[in-house]
Amino acid sequence: MSTTIGFVGLGNMGTPMARRLIDAGATVRGFDVSTDARDRLAALGGTAADSAGEAARGADVVILMLPSSDVVDSVAEELLADDVLGGGCLVIDMSSSEPLRTRDLAARVTATGASFADAPVSGGVGGAESGRLTVMLGTDETDRERAHDVLSPLGRVVDCGPVGAGHAMKALNNLLSATHLWATGEAIEAGARFGLDPAVMVDVINGSSGRSGSTDNKWPNFVLTGTYDSGFGLRLMLKDMRIATTLAAQVGLPSRLGEQAVSLWDEAAHALPTDADHTRVAEWIATRPTDGETDGRED
Repeated sequence: MSTTIGFVGLGNMGTPMARRLIDAGATVRGFDVSTDARDRLAALGGTAADSAGEAARGADVVILMLPSSDVVDSVAEELLADDVLGGGCLVIDMSSSEPLRTRDLAARVTATGASFADAPVSGGVGGAESGRLTVMLGTDETDRERAHDVLSPLGRVVDCGPVGAGHAMKALNNLLSATHLWATGEAIEAGARFGLDPAVMVDVINGSSGRSGSTDNKWPNFVLTGTYDSGFGLRLMLKDMRIATTLAAQVGLPSRLGEQAVSLWDEAAHALPTDADHTRVAEWIATRPTDGETDGRED
């Protein structure tokens, strides 16, 4: 891949994704607010930049892998204000952003002569490292083939529709993921209190109709092991859930179960450390106070 990529956001997911692109032959200039993250990129064969603008200037493709639409908009303002984006540049927002804000950003980017796509991912750090992510692509038809060529080293690229479709798909997927992780936590804890072995329960469920990504991956790899280190934060999951329920409201669909799931995850987010991995909700479900008890928080 003889492409110069400016990569902004070198966190748990961004760094292994950048490495996959480097290994595919791309020239990667990367920026992150973390000096350690920039150093890691340099050690992988990339070039560390001192700002998002420096990473993006003159690049064929600019990839954003950031925690929220607010951060994406802040970085975009830097790129747009300094006329960093040249005509023909393709900006790909791989963050978990808000679909309607994504469409607004796309309009501002394309007004400069650049192109825009959204392409959030699922598959976790393991998927990023192995190149087995599911990439949810939203873009205009004219940019679709080019986006596929850039993103294919990262995993399976799925065309979800026009700009904004990828971010909508990611949020809705994560609402499902969070809901069945919570339900699995409650079911397995009920079984454990009855006397069932959680590992046996997971094995049986994975051969039965209750199987999900939570029982197939998260419980065996991060919950039963007690590591709780999937690499995806609880608060990031909660943010994506809220994007999904907001989207449901915007299209006129009551999301009763989704809103209840958001309320439960919000309760866990207030109780657990700010850097808690999202899989730690399973532990919290098993140990949270019952009705009439207190978790030590003040109202």
